[in-house]
Amino acid sequence: MPTSDNKPQHLMDKGFPYQDIFRLLVCIAGGFSVAVTHYANGGIDVAAASIIAALAAYLLVTYGALKVLEERRPRVSLVLSYVDAAIVGALIAFLNFSFLPLLLFLLLVQFNALLHGGMRKLAEDVIFTVVGMAAVILLTGHALTFNTDFETNIATLVAIGLYISLYALFSQRHSKELKSKLNALEKQAVQLKLNNYHISKYLSPTLRKAISSGRNVKLETQRKKLTIFFSDIKGFSDLAEEMEADALTELLNNYLTEMSEIALQYGGTIDKFIGDAVMVFFGDPSSKGAKTDCVAAVSMAIAMKKRMKELQLRWANQGIQKPLEIRMGVNTGFCTVGNFGTENRLDYTLLGTEVNLANRLESAAEPGEILMSHETYSLVKDVIMCRDQGEIKVKGYQHPIRAYSAVDFRKNLGKNQTYYEHITEGFSIYLDIDKVKNYDKDKILKSLKDASDRLESTTIR
Repeated sequence: MPTSDNKPQHLMDKGFPYQDIFRLLVCIAGGFSVAVTHYANGGIDVAAASIIAALAAYLLVTYGALKVLEERRPRVSLVLSYVDAAIVGALIAFLNFSFLPLLLFLLLVQFNALLHGGMRKLAEDVIFTVVGMAAVILLTGHALTFNTDFETNIATLVAIGLYISLYALFSQRHSKELKSKLNALEKQAVQLKLNNYHISKYLSPTLRKAISSGRNVKLETQRKKLTIFFSDIKGFSDLAEEMEADALTELLNNYLTEMSEIALQYGGTIDKFIGDAVMVFFGDPSSKGAKTDCVAAVSMAIAMKKRMKELQLRWANQGIQKPLEIRMGVNTGFCTVGNFGTENRLDYTLLGTEVNLANRLESAAEPGEILMSHETYSLVKDVIMCRDQGEIKVKGYQHPIRAYSAVDFRKNLGKNQTYYEHITEGFSIYLDIDKVKNYDKDKILKSLKDASDRLESTTIR
């Protein structure tokens, strides 16, 4: 198969030079045929000895030339391949165009050219073979006759058999080497894939996808309008003092897994985990527009709040009586985002006062509350119902910050409301109609009726 610079591919393979093997075996086959033919016709004369010596000298000279000109080996090998074809033509002429040598040598030329160079190489080698025949005829006066001497045919057949056997030996050896290299490459590929899998666990899937698609991994930042989300678990520090380390680790990993799945579902980029705290941002490395990104962030927060109710029931069954509550803060604004660090260690994150404000809003939020800035509220208010919390004082800011609390999607409120939640001392209810199965409906209604009857018949002190 030709390469991009139109050289036969095998001539550019320094690892296993088939053309050198072809040259060696053709010279051996030709020299043997000439020796046997002249010996059978009265002994090896000066001409036969000269041909054999010339073939041996040619092998030595070409071997030395290829060693000296190693850096230019592909081009030198290409030139020598034409000389090899011409020598085959000359040998055919020296053997008086004996039918079997003519046929076999031509087949060898065609086999070598087609196998390693293609149709173009075949045409070139045939031309140079004819040139070699013509040169011998013109220089020595050989007549264009077809000799059928038995000795010549047998000698050539034995020589060609030697060529085929040696060629098969070299090919089998080359095949083993290639198979060994292929096995090594497959093992390396498996190991590389495994290493990449392990490394990928330390990266956000969103960032992983961006890098795989060709994103430059270098010290580079840019200013972009992003929506930043922070959350943590209220009372987690107290719980950490009460629980065993293994149980606490399992609980935390379960919580972070649930929150991560929701973040990825809404297209967020998970920046980091800090204990029970989670930081997610929207708008980089890909963005659907500031408004869409902002709605996705608050939608994610609402989904996390609802999922937390499910986790509370699960943890209660595990013996954790005091309910853990999540509090969240969301802010939208311009940040510096990109790769920070050194050439050897990069951290893909974002910086800016807007990031700090999102963190402060999370700290100021009540358990179970999603507290957001005015900028975030202005982008989501037509989709999400929010309560105005007025101006609140947050740490690190001289002036009060206008804050809003996200309630739920407007489509879920009013007569079409699908989500209910009420918590007070001695009573709590969490109902998400969208997740209720039809076969559980009657059970839920009966439980509510039993609770209502019990409450009505009981005197409250």
